[in-house]
Amino acid sequence: MDKKLIDLFIKNAIAEDLGDGDHTSMSTIPAGAQGKAKLLVKEDGILAGVELALEIFKQVDSALQVEVFLQDGDAVKYGDIAFTVAGSSHAILLAERLVLNCMQRMSGIATKTHHIVQLLSPYQTRLLDTRKTTPGMRYLEKWAVRIGGGVNHRIGLYDMILIKDNHVDYAGGIAHAITAANAYLVAQGKQLEIEIEVRNLEELNQVLTKGMVNRIMLDNFGFADLRQAVKLIDHQFTTEASGGITEENITEYAACGVDYISMGALTHSVKSLDMSLKAY
Repeated sequence: MDKKLIDLFIKNAIAEDLGDGDHTSMSTIPAGAQGKAKLLVKEDGILAGVELALEIFKQVDSALQVEVFLQDGDAVKYGDIAFTVAGSSHAILLAERLVLNCMQRMSGIATKTHHIVQLLSPYQTRLLDTRKTTPGMRYLEKWAVRIGGGVNHRIGLYDMILIKDNHVDYAGGIAHAITAANAYLVAQGKQLEIEIEVRNLEELNQVLTKGMVNRIMLDNFGFADLRQAVKLIDHQFTTEASGGITEENITEYAACGVDYISMGALTHSVKSLDMSLKAY
């Protein structure tokens, strides 16, 4: 966990919610009132966000006492209690929605990721996320993918060179783009992997002729062309399939022999896992 990044996220999220005060709690609950609450799971899945919840409670009120029963990555079912929290009633209520918003979304992502990883288990192919994430929540969403058993692709624009179709078109072609990327890394003294997206077998052959990359993304390939592409690459470069891949067809893509499959749906259209924080 990146503590500095998480602390900033929590601080900003609380400020966004709190404004000039929780007027409902202040008007109805006496100052200094003490309470307890439990995190109740209301849907089967994979739990994620417990470690984050502990940080949220700590930042809201370090005096809150949390007893954890289930950990990130645990399989959960309806009725499970992930943890209890005790202390200031005002503090619990301030933390409540942020804890739930994060844990529900993270658990939904972890659940979806885990399910697809299980589908891929007969194959050597590994599951990747993408940059199709919620602004401000990318770190949490990619964290949830890891909890679910997936692999993080690049975190952002800064930690890998990924030459996509628009880059190729703007650069004047595949060879120009690859040459420029390698020259840039030398000039900047940076050591980053280079991946390039290809849209068809003709573009793939251009990359194979040029070389100077680490990974080839085979985008929106049909199964026959994908099998042919993997055969042509012949382990010279890491392979990644992307585009049009769903839960229903992912095993057919994996059977083509690619090293990775990337799915934006892990983060951009996942259903949150139902849970609540209930006083008791």
